[in-house]
This record gives sequence, C-alpha cells and structure tokens, in this order.
Amino acid sequence: MPAPDPTTADAAAPIRHASLAVLVVFVLNGFNFATWASRLPAIRDGLDFTPEKMGLMLLVGAVGSLVALPLSGMVVERLGARRTVLGFAVLNAFGLSLAAVGVAVGQVLVVGVGMVLYGIGTGVWDAAMNLEGAAVEQRLGRTVMPRYHAGFSFGTVGAAGLSAAMAALHVPVVVHVPVAVTASVVVVAFAVRRFLPEGPHHPHSAGESHAPRGARGALAAWLEPRTLLIGLVVLAAALTEGSANDWVSLAVVDGFETGHAVGALAFGVFVAAMTAMRWFGTALLDRYGRVAVLRLCAVLAIVGLLAFGLAPTLWLALLGVVAWGAGAALGFPVGMSAASDDPLRAAQRVSVVSTIGYSAFLAGPPLLGLLAQHVGYRNALLVILVPVVLGLLVVNAAAPLPAPGAAADEPAPAGRPDAAV
Repeated sequence: MPAPDPTTADAAAPIRHASLAVLVVFVLNGFNFATWASRLPAIRDGLDFTPEKMGLMLLVGAVGSLVALPLSGMVVERLGARRTVLGFAVLNAFGLSLAAVGVAVGQVLVVGVGMVLYGIGTGVWDAAMNLEGAAVEQRLGRTVMPRYHAGFSFGTVGAAGLSAAMAALHVPVVVHVPVAVTASVVVVAFAVRRFLPEGPHHPHSAGESHAPRGARGALAAWLEPRTLLIGLVVLAAALTEGSANDWVSLAVVDGFETGHAVGALAFGVFVAAMTAMRWFGTALLDRYGRVAVLRLCAVLAIVGLLAFGLAPTLWLALLGVVAWGAGAALGFPVGMSAASDDPLRAAQRVSVVSTIGYSAFLAGPPLLGLLAQHVGYRNALLVILVPVVLGLLVVNAAAPLPAPGAAADEPAPAGRPDAAV
C-alpha cells in the first residue's frame, strides 16, 4: 500500500479544522438562542407579561433580525466572515445580557432594546456562518451544510438541558443568561480563528472581480430569478419547520385531547427526525444531488402534514410527524449552499435567501395561530401544503450552477482526503 502523501494531508488539515470551527459556531448559535428561549417562563413571570406582551417582545427580536439580514451581505463583504461572526456574536450576547438585566430590574424598555440588539446580532451572525459553511463545503467537495444546521439543533438541546437545571436550582435569569452567553462568545472567539484564511483566494472574496458589490450588488441579487426561486424553496422549508416548532405540541394536545407530556413528545419526535435527516442526509445529497433529495423531502413533508392533519389516531399522527420532520430538514441548509454556488456573489444571494426564509419564520406561525382559532390547529397546519407544493414545483432552481464539462445537478465529489466534518 502506498504511503499517504504528507503534502495532501497538510493541505487538508486546515479545511478540516475550518469545518469543525463552523460546526462549533452553529452549535453555539443554537445554544444562545435556546438559553433565552428556555427561560421564557421565568422571564414572563419576572415581567408579569400577558401572552400578548410576550408575543410582542419576541416579535421585536425577530424584527431586529429581519432589518439586519438584507444588509448582512454587505457587512460580510466588508469585514469578512471571521470578524462578522465574532462581532455579531458579541452583539447577540450583549443584547441577551441587557435583556436579562431588564427583566431583573423590571424595565420593559431595557428588555426591548436588548431584544433588538439580540435580533440584529443573530441575523448577521446567521448569514455569516452560513456563508463560511458554504465556503468550507466547496473546499471539501462534499455536502456538509445540513450537518452544520444539525449542530444548531444540538446546541438548542444542550442549552435547554442547562436551562432546566438552572431553573430547578432557582438561578436567576440575570445570572444564568449573561454567564452562559458570555462563555459561548469566548468559545466563538477561539473557533473563528480556524475559519478559512481570508484574502483574495478565499472562496467568497470578491478579489478583483467585476461582480456588483455594496448596495448595487444587494439590489441586483433581489432581481435574480434563480435566487428568488431558491428563496421560495427555503420559504417552504422555513414555514414547514417553524409551524411545527410553534404549534405541533398544541395541535396534539387539543386535537387528540391528550396531556402536555404527549404534546412535548410530539415536538421531540419532530426535532429528532429533522436533526437525524440533517446529519445523515448528506450522503443522499452527495449520491443523488440536490434536486432529487429536495423532491424527496417535499414529498415526505406533504405525506407527513396530510397524515398529521387527517389521522384518526394519535400514533398515526406521530408517524406523520416523523415524515414531517424529515421533510422539513434539508430545504434551508441546501438553499444556503445553492445561493453560494457562485462565490463572488454568495454574500448578497445568501442575504436575500436568508431574509426570505426568516420572514417565513416570523410571519407564518402567527398567521397560522389566527387561522387555528377558526378551524383548529391540525386543520390550520394543512395550509402549509400550499408553499410546500410551490417549492416542489421550482426545486430545479437549487441545482448547482453548471461548470465547464459538468452536469447541472452532478453530485459533489466525495471521498476526498479533506472531506470530513
């Protein structure tokens, strides 16, 4: 057997390190999100908020993200992914810490300012880490973006467990949240040092190209048919995921007249199915290509939603939740990869696709809640079938951009020595 080529191994090591660093950053993004979200009952009690006021508080944070996302491409172009991720992770943590202080002193305005800063930090951090993930994926020559998004889920699970322990020990929000998110940012600071070297040879560096940049580049991306169609695919996936996050447990409890524990179980089944598909679905993407796998996911989502909405028994509905979770798994991460196919225009295109996707997360679930007041949760969730079918019809837009001598949806090469996560 020939000895390994040390030159190849040396060249591969920085890419493997960068891939691990991106995974860590995704995990910590999920950790910060769930650190706050898991303490919402204590936050509600500390502020004495009604459900309507809680919804408004969360909306303020979401609006901060949506305001920042359209500008995120220009920020990454100017600062680079490394500084953008670290800088806006710091803003994310500062916003959460400020909001926690506002809860402790009972100042709603302070909480609101903190949530806006948190939303801005989260939106730009999300876009920048997706861009770096796409750059690493291109260097690896195999699909890894869904695994990064699975890392986000791992982070939320870890933070939820820690938050449960903090709540059981009666640790105040003003102590728990700032300490947890500050520790997270420290790890982010070490992780981004392993990102791909920045400069003219970085996959997403504009270098000396003639690609439009700044505000002109941002506007141009919003006028590209392929980018908007990828956005529709991501929108369908975001609605499919977001609706389950907000309503699947309530739909089970009300629809089958069962206890809260069973509703929580249904949500856990959804998250487990989605995370497993993100982690293991990369092999399907490498073997069959984006379009075929996204079609499979759309069909799974359709079958799952129909089974959940129309099933006469709880256990059949839970089987539908499994298909629903698997079907919702890959649209968002694959959409980020597709938007990044042209490295010179990736920043602006990811900004567009992210804005469309997060808009669905923001607007979709509340609208479904209003509809559920009239037709019930399970029937309301069937409305998600419409964007899923539309996404299925335009899924060809996610095919890789053709390269000289390559098929349009040719799977990325696998088995390279640097292809590891």
